[in-house]
Amino acid sequence: MSKRKLKALVDEKLVSGWDDPRMPTVCGMRRRGFSSQSIRNFIDAIGYTKFDALNDYALLEASVREDLNKKATRVSAVLNPVKLVITNYPEGKTEELVAVNNPENEADGTHTVTFSRELWIERDDFMEVAEKKFQRLAPGKEVRLKNAYIIKCDEEHPCDKDNEGNVTTVYATYDPETRSGMPGADRKIKGKTLHWLNCQDAVQAEVRLYDRLFDFRDLLNPDSLKVLTNCYVEPFLKEKKAGDFLQFQRTGYFTLDLDSTPEHLVFNKTVGLKDSWKK
Repeated sequence: MSKRKLKALVDEKLVSGWDDPRMPTVCGMRRRGFSSQSIRNFIDAIGYTKFDALNDYALLEASVREDLNKKATRVSAVLNPVKLVITNYPEGKTEELVAVNNPENEADGTHTVTFSRELWIERDDFMEVAEKKFQRLAPGKEVRLKNAYIIKCDEEHPCDKDNEGNVTTVYATYDPETRSGMPGADRKIKGKTLHWLNCQDAVQAEVRLYDRLFDFRDLLNPDSLKVLTNCYVEPFLKEKKAGDFLQFQRTGYFTLDLDSTPEHLVFNKTVGLKDSWKK
């Protein structure tokens, strides 16, 4: 919190300015997506004193998570995409499915998401040769797609690869009796629930992943910012504005950055769903 140290970061252009989302300033925290209430809750938790005090940054992050869990709209965003093709889903068909905005607050309502034959999923949610405890998509394994169907990865031809061996497309079939809200949706499976996006209307976006500005030795953390440019988000997010609280499902809390435009959406990671710093 040393003003001298923070000013040096700004002057030497090691950060983008006083409102850089990594900076422990009010404008930086606001741009990163911290809610004012979460900061007040943090101050109440640590107490007030005239003396210098040292508090773990994890306490502030925990306060932010607790508050945003009540406020953030749940949406799907795929940060490292790979295409999923549902081979037995009719070509050209689409369905409008209902997604709950916030299960912690029924008054926040719902929005619709479009389901089709070709979807984006996270690359890490598929393994061609999976270990026994892997509970996501792998040859012969079933998973549930959030708000949609149970699908099963093809065993004979689970994926396509490029010349360098990178997976480009994953193949699966769906069970039409298992759509969310139908009786068949209660069928028990071992696989996890995965988030996804419809390839036809997903919006490409830039996502900035922020971590702590300094490491435990009080040195500048070289990994405090990672920029991902090949991400996809729901078209629903075009309606959002800087300062709105969002939860990218299974990833963390995010907000639109001031640099964002309707043609180029930019999101800042506020905080992860769990504290990963100590791992």
